[in-house]
This record gives sequence, C-alpha cells and structure tokens, in this order.
Amino acid sequence: MLELQNQQQRLLKCREDFPILARTVHGKPLVYLDSAASAQKPLAVIQAMDECYQRYYANVHRGVYELSEEATDAVERARARIARFIKARSSRQIIFTRNATESINLVAYSWGSANIRAGDVILLTEIEHHSNLVPWHLLAQRTGARLEFIPVTDNGELRLDVYETLLQRYQPRLVAFTHASNVLGTITPAKEIIARAHQAGAVTLLDGAQSVPHLPVDVQDLDCDFLAFSGHKMCGPSGIGVLYGRRELLERMPPFLGGGDMIRQVHLRESTWNELPWKFEAGTPAIAEAIGLGAAVDYLAAIGMDLIRQHEQELTAYALEQLRTVPDITIYGPEVAKRSGVVSFTLADIHPHDLAQILDGEGICIRAGHHCAQPLMERFGLVATARASFYLYNTREEVDALVRALHLARTIFRLEG
Repeated sequence: MLELQNQQQRLLKCREDFPILARTVHGKPLVYLDSAASAQKPLAVIQAMDECYQRYYANVHRGVYELSEEATDAVERARARIARFIKARSSRQIIFTRNATESINLVAYSWGSANIRAGDVILLTEIEHHSNLVPWHLLAQRTGARLEFIPVTDNGELRLDVYETLLQRYQPRLVAFTHASNVLGTITPAKEIIARAHQAGAVTLLDGAQSVPHLPVDVQDLDCDFLAFSGHKMCGPSGIGVLYGRRELLERMPPFLGGGDMIRQVHLRESTWNELPWKFEAGTPAIAEAIGLGAAVDYLAAIGMDLIRQHEQELTAYALEQLRTVPDITIYGPEVAKRSGVVSFTLADIHPHDLAQILDGEGICIRAGHHCAQPLMERFGLVATARASFYLYNTREEVDALVRALHLARTIFRLEG
C-alpha cells in the first residue's frame, strides 16, 4: 500500500521532472500535446546521458581499459532493464536499433527474406503506420508475396470476424499489426490476434511504438514473436529503438547489417557471426542513447505502467467529454476503454494545419497531417486530422486550454454563429 501511495505521489508531481514543461511559447505557458510523436524527457534521462559523456564515455565491447568496461557495463545493464520492463526471458532477446521503424525493417529484410516466398500472404491492417506498411511493400516486391488487410470499422476497431476469414482463406506466413493506432488511439486486442495467428501457423510482429510507452506490455503473456518500439516516445532519447524477438527465430535469422561487432571471425573471403543480440548490432552502437533509454524505463517503472495507463484513460475521458462541447468538431476513434491517450479530430472545414498554427499561438502543441497513415486517412475520406495526444505529465488544465483555443479558432474563422 505504501509503495502504491508513493507511486501515486510521484505521478502527481512528475511534471516537475520535465524541465521543458516550465517554458513559455509565444508568451503563453507551454501545453505539450504531441507525445504520440515524441515524448519529453525527464531529468533522470538527461542526467544519465550527461553522466555518460562527462565521466565514462568510450566505445563498447572492444576496449579492455576501465572507461570502455564501464560504458559496456552501462549499456548491457540498460539492455537487461529493458528486457525486464517488457517481461522478456533474456536480455539476449533485446536488439538495439535506431527506432521502431528500423526494428520492423530488420525483421522484413532478415526474417522476411529468408522465409517469405512468391505467393505467400502477409496479413496487415488498415490502421497501420507507414513504418508497418512500407517494409512489407518492399518485401512483397522482392519476393512476389501478397499483402492482405484486416479492415477497420467506422468507430476505429478492427473487424475480427473478417480477420478469422482471412486467416482461413489465406493461411498467412506473417501477421504484423499495431498494438495501438497513432491516429485513432485504438488499442487492438493483441493477445487474441496473436493467438489466432499462431493457430493458423503464422509468425507475428507487434508494432508497440504507441503501446510500450503507455500501458503494461508483457511479451510472454502476449506470446508475440517480434515486438518493435522506440525510445523517444517513452521519455527516452531519439536514435535508439528496440526489437524484441523470440530467441529461436532470432538464432535462425541472418544478419541485417554487416560490419564490426556483429562478427565472430572475419577472413578475406568469409565471416562468421557473433552471438545474440550483437549479431544484429553492426558498428558502434548509440551508447549514451541506450543508457538514456535504460534510465527512461527505470523512470516509468518507478511510477508504474498501470498508474500511467489509468491516468491517461481518465484524462482522455475528460478530454473527449470537453471536446464534444465544441460545435462543429468531429472526433475519430473508439470509446475510451478501447483507446490510448490519442484523440484525432477535425473542426468544421478548417484545415488541420491552420488549426495547429492558431493553437501554437496559444502555446499549445498538437499534431496536424496524415500522421504517416495515409491509407487510414483514405479509409475515412480525410486528407488530414488534428491530433492531441496525452502522457503522464499532462493535466486537465491543459485539456481546458485546448478547448478554449478551439473556441478561439472558431471565432477567428467566423464559425461562432
């Protein structure tokens, strides 16, 4: 009980941990509502990276001197903490990449090139980010495979009845899908989708870029074969991402990139490969960034992912309630119980880019555009939406500021009548 109370107090006070939230923009207090694109960084992460650069920065896995050994130890301890954060059995299953996009490309090029053949079906969904579409487009072009898609309902949920039909009809080799939509906020029933895929003999890849930062993710409970996520969306630095993989799959996969550190031996005409995870980590890694990501998962774990999820649900419910008081607004996505802290909307015929500029004048940061999900925009007959996204450091007062700014936008565009 005492630990829970401490976690709740830390969540209530967490804004103080993010220096950037104290600044002003255009003379107004900063209201940062774009964490689905990239989250802000707490002092714990900034200080961990500073300490690396100031005290023990050196290249890793190569040197036998003290600085190199300290840096190597810090990177590998970060890897182990990340493994625990997602409940992986071993840190050997944690591969450092640049971001979730690179993680998905790694699977597409390594596992995909070795296992996908002409006529094979890769099953995706209509709500995917481009990062979980384009790598499979490229793989299909290289191999002659086919892509099929689970459709989405008008309220933003996947058609699981159609999914079952697609599994039976096509017997896909791979089912790759997002755990949470970056546009609609839809949290997909990942465990059920994965279980059905395995029953049909498919391998699964879960895009966790929008889920791992916001809710508890247990790869053993989900039983996913691959999971991709990015550090910069979960209070960590940019330039570092993670691919989790089932160990037996990773062991059989060929390297993605060639070079230093991913090799065991190199001769003029042949090479042999290092053990996991280093087989997939060619060249000098993002050293300080890996350490920063380790600090980020420590920070999130200390607060508790259950509490973060609860806070975001309550804040999103309040935001949906308040936004619906704005005339001419259209909100996209499912009910709050099936939604992350993402709210996409349009306001009358105001272009989302114009709306975002007006809100910027009030110190409010939102996203506007197609959000790297153009097929989903086409599905809903849209060119773009405005998107507010919430995280552990956002408050009801910031939601109120957003609503006031939307009323101001209506006045500016003479929609007040």
